Amino acid sequence: MEMSIKEFALRVSKPDKTIFAIINGSSSITTEMAVSFESVTKIPASFWLKKQQLYDEYKVRKKKEEDAKASIEWMRQFPYAEMVKRKWIPSAKTPEERVRHLFEFFGVSTEKAWADYYLNQQLRVSFRISLSSTKDPHSMSAWLRQGELQAKTAFLKSSYNEKKLKATLSDMKQIMVDDKKDFFSELRELCSACGMVLIATPNLSKAPINGATRWIKDTPIIQLSGRYKGYDNLWFNFFHEIGHILLHGKKEIFLEDAGIYGQDQIKEQEADSFASNILLSKSDEREFLKNKFFPKEVIIESAKKYHTHPAILVGRLKHLKIIKYWEGQEFNKHVEIC
Repeated sequence: MEMSIKEFALRVSKPDKTIFAIINGSSSITTEMAVSFESVTKIPASFWLKKQQLYDEYKVRKKKEEDAKASIEWMRQFPYAEMVKRKWIPSAKTPEERVRHLFEFFGVSTEKAWADYYLNQQLRVSFRISLSSTKDPHSMSAWLRQGELQAKTAFLKSSYNEKKLKATLSDMKQIMVDDKKDFFSELRELCSACGMVLIATPNLSKAPINGATRWIKDTPIIQLSGRYKGYDNLWFNFFHEIGHILLHGKKEIFLEDAGIYGQDQIKEQEADSFASNILLSKSDEREFLKNKFFPKEVIIESAKKYHTHPAILVGRLKHLKIIKYWEGQEFNKHVEIC
């Protein structure tokens, strides 16, 4: 337009230094400026604003690339290959791309945001236990996050109903007694009908955890790993988590066998007692132990009598150190839930 910067600045009623700063990319074009530019150049204000928007986005993305490079060491602490193998996260060709995939997986924009959530307890309402005391907080956080993502896609037949859950405990135990091939699917359906989410998430090699219970908004979530394949372990863990839901607060998270410092051991014992009593009550246990000897026939008949599963009786005997760990193995089948 054969117009000097000084003349242009004069026509748009802006200081020379403002126009120089815009040309150098150190200052932005405001809406008011864009309208003034339109008056002088006859080029629409939308054109100038779009250019500014694209340039701002470019600068932010360049900054994100720098942040990704700075977080490469953080990324390397995750079992990325194992997470890819489990299809939790996409494969990536570069370290920076892996960082971006991890940010997307956790729903955070920076390494600091991840640390604030999982280590520094900045969001206490949702996550009241710091993973900083665990052996591998990175793997543990990935396991928990995967469970959270699974829970988001789970179908619930109703909102949570504590009264209905208590009334359904006997039906849940019946599934254990019946020992059907698809027992876990039936159990998940019963949980859904009570407004509770039951999910199975396989362990990561560096996150040895049995299960977790937490509330997401007003929905209780039980996340099991199936770490120990025994039928008795699975059912004990399940009812242990149910105990946390019925006995303890919505604002707490319970991670089982994860070595969390500060986790309330009294509440863990209460959940243990809850599970033990459902599987085999104290009075039934005392009567059962009067047998003194526990051949196969006694185990089978006692399981029928006390309405439980033989694996539960064998597990109780091992826990009390009445029989050796290898005895009664034929009753405790291995199960795969994930």
